[in-house]
Amino acid sequence: MSPKTADVILETHRLSRHFGGLRAVDQVSFQVRQGEILGLIGPNGAGKTTVFNLISGFLKPTAGTIHFQGRPIHGLRPNAIARLGIGRTFQIVKPFSDLTVRENVLAGLGHDLYPTLRALREHYLRPDAVRRADRILEVVGLSEYADVRAGTLPIGLLRRLEIARALALEPVLLLLDESAAGLTHHEVEALGALVRGLRDQGITILLVEHNMRFAMGLCDRIIVLNQGRILAEGPPEAIQRNPKVIEAYLGHSGRVAHR
Repeated sequence: MSPKTADVILETHRLSRHFGGLRAVDQVSFQVRQGEILGLIGPNGAGKTTVFNLISGFLKPTAGTIHFQGRPIHGLRPNAIARLGIGRTFQIVKPFSDLTVRENVLAGLGHDLYPTLRALREHYLRPDAVRRADRILEVVGLSEYADVRAGTLPIGLLRRLEIARALALEPVLLLLDESAAGLTHHEVEALGALVRGLRDQGITILLVEHNMRFAMGLCDRIIVLNQGRILAEGPPEAIQRNPKVIEAYLGHSGRVAHR
């Protein structure tokens, strides 16, 4: 489904990040429109997660700018960017393993007080915070696991917990980094339904994904990175037929979604 509005919520302009002589991201310019699901794909080492780290403040650009809702954010710290309304997940899930699933979400609800210890003191187990955490767990399908220690969950449920913790930030824009990695076919389908539901609730989605079938079936628009630069951009149908994209992924004729 196409986004209902063409309003730009995030924009990068000539965004670059160099590590010595390696140009991991090289003059990347794109826009994310409010209400869409935008996929960022590319071969291993294309620069996808580096772009996420730049947007979320974990890395500073070598050059270029990032604007969120018209405001420059490329010099801000990650906690400040999160407070503005950008939440993210990580490719390698890192829950607070000794805390319960609910407690993991409660930790996220203290984001407006971080990095002070008041975050836990003022939010931890407050009735209104618990209610909010439980609503989030219901959204992501983890209600029955609320009192389970997070470290005991299988990967499919840990992926959902990552999303739940990001939702605790009340994001306007949600960055999903390889959320389908390691999931079964059934889990991938359920994840797709969850992501669509979040978009329907008004959250704009930018995702990095290696599961091409998942990305092509979910995204309104796809941006393909290769060697740190944008190789192609467009609707999934056009990306699947693009010879440059096929060459970058497969090295010969074929359809990217069948990889």
